[in-house]
Amino acid sequence: MVDDNTDRPLPAPVGRATEEGTLYGRRRELDVLADLVRGVAEGAGGALVVRGEAGIGKSSLLAAAAGLAGQARAQVLTVTGIQAEATLPFAGLHQLLRPVLPLAEQLPPRLRSALLSAFGLSDPLPGIEQGGPFLIGLAALELVSDAAAGRPVLLVADDAQWLDEPSSAVIGFVARRLATEPAALLVAVRDGIASSFDDAGLPGLPLTGLAESAATALIDACAPGLDLAARDRLLSEAAGNPLALVELPKSVRPGHSGGGLTGPLLPLTARLEQSFAAQQSRLPETTRAVLLAAAANDSSTLPEVLSTASALAGTEVTADALLPAIAAGLLETGETGLRFRHPLMRSAIYQAAGAARRQAAHTALASLLTARPDRRAWHLAAAMLGPDEQVAADLEAAAVRAVRRSAFNLAADAYRRAAQLSDDTFNRTRRLLLAAETALSSGHLRLGHDLLRAAESLDLTADQRTLAAWMREISGGGAWSGASQLDALARLAEQMRIAGETRTALDTLANFALRCYWSNPAPKTRAAVIAAAERLGLPETEPALVEILSCADPVRTGKRVNTQLKSITPDRTEPTAMWNFGLAAANTWAWDLALPLLDAAVDGLRAQGQLGLLTRVLTTQAWAAVHLARMPTAVAAASEAARLAVETGQGHWTGANQLAQAVAASATGDDDTADTLAQQTEALYLTSGSTSMLGFVQFARGHGAIINQHHAVGMAHLRRILDPADPVYHPFVGTWGLADLVEAAVVVGKPALARAHLDQLESLAAQTDGPLLLAQVAYARPLAAEDNQAEPLYQAALASGLGNWPDYRARMLLRYGEWLRRQRRASEARMPLREARESFDALGFARLAQRARLELRAAGEGSSRREPRPWDELTAQELQIARLAADGLSNREIGQQLFISHRTVGAHLYKIFPKLGVTSRSQLHAALV
Repeated sequence: MVDDNTDRPLPAPVGRATEEGTLYGRRRELDVLADLVRGVAEGAGGALVVRGEAGIGKSSLLAAAAGLAGQARAQVLTVTGIQAEATLPFAGLHQLLRPVLPLAEQLPPRLRSALLSAFGLSDPLPGIEQGGPFLIGLAALELVSDAAAGRPVLLVADDAQWLDEPSSAVIGFVARRLATEPAALLVAVRDGIASSFDDAGLPGLPLTGLAESAATALIDACAPGLDLAARDRLLSEAAGNPLALVELPKSVRPGHSGGGLTGPLLPLTARLEQSFAAQQSRLPETTRAVLLAAAANDSSTLPEVLSTASALAGTEVTADALLPAIAAGLLETGETGLRFRHPLMRSAIYQAAGAARRQAAHTALASLLTARPDRRAWHLAAAMLGPDEQVAADLEAAAVRAVRRSAFNLAADAYRRAAQLSDDTFNRTRRLLLAAETALSSGHLRLGHDLLRAAESLDLTADQRTLAAWMREISGGGAWSGASQLDALARLAEQMRIAGETRTALDTLANFALRCYWSNPAPKTRAAVIAAAERLGLPETEPALVEILSCADPVRTGKRVNTQLKSITPDRTEPTAMWNFGLAAANTWAWDLALPLLDAAVDGLRAQGQLGLLTRVLTTQAWAAVHLARMPTAVAAASEAARLAVETGQGHWTGANQLAQAVAASATGDDDTADTLAQQTEALYLTSGSTSMLGFVQFARGHGAIINQHHAVGMAHLRRILDPADPVYHPFVGTWGLADLVEAAVVVGKPALARAHLDQLESLAAQTDGPLLLAQVAYARPLAAEDNQAEPLYQAALASGLGNWPDYRARMLLRYGEWLRRQRRASEARMPLREARESFDALGFARLAQRARLELRAAGEGSSRREPRPWDELTAQELQIARLAADGLSNREIGQQLFISHRTVGAHLYKIFPKLGVTSRSQLHAALV
């Protein structure tokens, strides 16, 4: 190792950075890794992604970090991605966790089953398939956390770009949750090859070429006998790449001027591959057979490699044949079997073998794998030069199994390869459509669209064209905006119904109906979607049908939907149905009915590990809590949903959650946070083209302004949402602020405008029976009334159904108290003003509470300053944890609820107790009341 600031060579901490066991020119990088390892030893975890080109020294740095961890008495768990193993779901995760897998017996049954069934070591419990990688991720996190309880853990993933997709997803999930654990993850990925770690939100350490002094020191150490011409040429070509500086001199022919390096310059990786191929060409035939067998295999198991090599060599090959390859530095052996010293060596040997030899290797491997149908299918496919329907069918079966294990990218690839091997157009197209559907339904949109285009280039049947059109529509982002082609798509759903595909038709109509809600189609289009849904002949209580009706036309179907919803009992064992019903309630202004349904859906989805759907449900739950003035619940749900939106690839939900937090911030008097969140979200929607969501931004700004008594500003924002000529127009979101508009118009002295908005509100409430609208009517009527008519309206509103709407009730009490004081009835005004003050204090509405105090003082009664609530200092996640702990849940149970480790829960409680002024869990309930 050469210090970047001097040429003095230093010993490497550990590892095989070069053949001489030293690192050169990596002082800064080693300091970063040392800090990471030191933090782990001291109980602070983290993650780091090392990035760079092939041969730049990533593996050497990881080895150095592992050595430092060993010196710190930490346990090191390692995995190395192998390109050939990328088709084996969870193979990488299994390799990483194998040393600590016995600890899985301590996991809760559901997590233990999820993890072991992913590795094929047990059958899954019912419902595990629904949880997918996130439930497996929580199980892996708990396993690492339990292992770290004994001694710190360093997880090392080298060549992570070659890890199978499910393993990468789980490892990334774990990495984002290690901050409070005595565990850290160190990942190495190669530049220029896409991996799930590219957008995992983890800090990175980029590697570039060595400085000239370090490069010179390295080449002099590795090849001291080079003449100056060859040395200079190699230094130039290597461009500071350590592997090139070590390996390229081996291809120099002694005695040749310039090192014998002639011909045009090739890309660095190509030159390195040529060098490796040249090295193996001088080895014995049996050794070369072993190298090819290892390069073609998707496993590092020695018996498989030797059996395959025997078939290739035509004679029995023993382990002795490995020795020349090991001596040449091409192969290494370890606890997990054989591995190439560098992935480029595998590639070089595989490509240099020629097509016939590669086919022979895959055929030999397939003959060994009769008990492993997935691996066998892939090797047979690799041996095929033309169509083979049996192999295609085997790959299709492997794809089905991959879907069951949530390995969607692998499944799509298996379907795609099966399509290539199909011996007729129908099956080829069918399998391409299956590949596209698998990719699209799991969020891999780019891959899905590529596969869809490939299918559409073939001769599709009428049914296949219908299916392709459906997939293109539901994956094109139209669920957020746009009404184009809805009529044609409703007819497409009708074709599905006639063909007997009721469930597919229902799913299709649900998508179209959602587009109706977020766009502004003609009434006949809304009616067509509703009619198509009704023709499916489903019961009135079918959850998806209720959702479709509410989305397609909330005004026309509001009464019908709300009648159905009143008879629904929340059931956490049916989370998808609860989501359907909860969304329907939200669409038809029944937020008070929506929240318990959404709560049940959240509980059920947490138990199943369905984080993708959980993200959407939490977002709607946050808005239900906003409308019901439960701001701590709203902030907690929105904060969690915003985090999960990024993690599950649903970034378009981030803005809706930021706006829910903005409304909560406005209500509690935090104008700076509210403004920042609104600005960020507006920019997000403008750049993404999600114009229909801009109405949310205006509502957040307008409603916040009204709550904080900036009536003219609030009215300007809210009126835009109801203007069809305005880009932010939204016919349903705009109705959320109608009572605010009535109040604002009265305050700024525009009674005619107040009356017009009240008429609109009353008409809509009468058509729909929407509880929010009915509450707004009760609130707005006395505000817009003449003084001689107002009092009975105030009293009727306070005696009616405002109990579920505490903010409207508190605002009503404030307005009534103000009205009484203006009528010179100060003593009568004190009671409603006192109750308003207490309500606003309880809700945390700081500005309105202060206004109530001022009005009460004007009415002749003083008020003490509001005492801060104990939980005001807690973060959203801390409040969630505190509430769950107060309900009696253990740390492990809380961790399963929130998809964090039980140790992280404990770390949060350690901070929560002093903030709340408690010393035990038994005191939490009283502190949170």
